[in-house]
Amino acid sequence: MNGQAEIDPTPALPHLPACEMSCSSRAHCFVVPFTRGIPFDWYSVRWTSRLHMPKTGTLPTRIGVEGNDGYRLYVDGKLVIDNWRRKSYGVRFLPMAFTRGSTHDITLEYSESTGNARVKLVWDAGVALDWAVKINRSVALARSSDMAIVVAGIEEGEFRDRSSLALPGNQEELIQRIAATRTPVVVVLVGGSAMTMSRWIDKVDAVVHAWYPGEEGGRAVADVLLGAYNPAGRLPITFPMAEGQLPLYYNHKPTGRGDDYLDLTGQPLFPFGFGLSYTLFEYSGLVIDPGSINANGSVRVRCTVKNTGVRAGDEVVQLYLKDVLASVARPVMQLAGFSRVELKPGESRELTFTIDRQQLQRLDRDMRWIVEPGVFRVMIGASSRDIRLRGELVVQ
Repeated sequence: MNGQAEIDPTPALPHLPACEMSCSSRAHCFVVPFTRGIPFDWYSVRWTSRLHMPKTGTLPTRIGVEGNDGYRLYVDGKLVIDNWRRKSYGVRFLPMAFTRGSTHDITLEYSESTGNARVKLVWDAGVALDWAVKINRSVALARSSDMAIVVAGIEEGEFRDRSSLALPGNQEELIQRIAATRTPVVVVLVGGSAMTMSRWIDKVDAVVHAWYPGEEGGRAVADVLLGAYNPAGRLPITFPMAEGQLPLYYNHKPTGRGDDYLDLTGQPLFPFGFGLSYTLFEYSGLVIDPGSINANGSVRVRCTVKNTGVRAGDEVVQLYLKDVLASVARPVMQLAGFSRVELKPGESRELTFTIDRQQLQRLDRDMRWIVEPGVFRVMIGASSRDIRLRGELVVQ
């Protein structure tokens, strides 16, 4: 399929092109506008060509466009795909009945505003898509296995802002298809930020978030999955159930209203500080000494943690504070310290935290650090949503 390209120095496609170029489907056709007097951003292109259907073999059943920014596709002069105003990356297909030996006029218009330009005319010719073949192969392998480990995730980087926190591409379909085999499934997530999992998390047996674990990450994940290492990682961010909950963070300020939605709870999927272990831990014996201090004083907070399970493991004990009644809106809770402790089965240990001016102070209207008199709630737990011990500290 050979064609002609008309390039305009605006994204609105005026009738007269600033320059023309020819391109062939036998090679990649790159538009390099700055070498032709066109700005690097803020331009538009119109490609025109003729698509010839084969007289034998398999005919395409769909035609479409893959690209970012705005695009329009005309077949035989009729507008069949209009993505001119959306201005975001996507793939749009349209079913179309082609006949053998027919010829069709194709016009593809593309509007580039800012960022990387990317557009591609695509169609299928009845050949199974590569990703579909791979998913079918993976499902068959999972069905004949004792356990399936699915590694999925995202790529972080410049120009990779996401409008959706779901796993991109066909990864969620892969997880759901493998889970439908009834083979136990562990999903290992690779990525540097939060992801939503509501479509599939109830269908799998376990989830491991590996972040970006580096060259030896495979060995580390294998040690966790095989039980050679008892995991003790804790989330430094909040994972939402859906994007509509955002922004969602543990140390938000009170709003005076409920946090539930009409169709969804206000609770996160996984809260700040969350993480599981192959053993269990019990908290007891909260002591706040002294229970009352002045603005420059300090207090020691003690508690006892016991491993009540059958495996040795680490617990990350977290200390949170809340200013109960301040002169300005303060966070509903704020991390004030944490301690990681390794315990054998049945072993217990007393931990001590220190609270002083640094954890209690805030900026006033004149941007000065002050400590207001009042009551501070002291909370110790395994995450921001799993508070095990509570007490109060009075600042005179």
